Amino acid sequence: MKSTIHWVSAAHAVNAEVRIYENLFGKEDPNQTAEGEDFTVNLNPNSLEVLTDAKLEPSLANAAPGSRYQFERLGYFSVDPDSAPGKLVFNRTVALKDTWARIEKRK
Repeated sequence: MKSTIHWVSAAHAVNAEVRIYENLFGKEDPNQTAEGEDFTVNLNPNSLEVLTDAKLEPSLANAAPGSRYQFERLGYFSVDPDSAPGKLVFNRTVALKDTWARIEKRK
């Protein structure tokens, strides 16, 4: 079996904030609750992970808000309008793995 290691040189990298979004709810149907509970019991406390010192390819230094990129093995990301010169912010828009399949496997 062959594999490839992907890496970015920290010495030459661009620093950025990367926001990893997961499903907002832990169940596919958030209204699936016990009697007396509402949908908020199914909120996923891990629906957002913020990486504040991510290292990215230097070619992304001038990425414009709205631009889209694939980060290998992580998903597709868009440059957030919160970005400013020297302060890039990327939001994951689509994951490469099926989160619902992973959740179902845990059951």
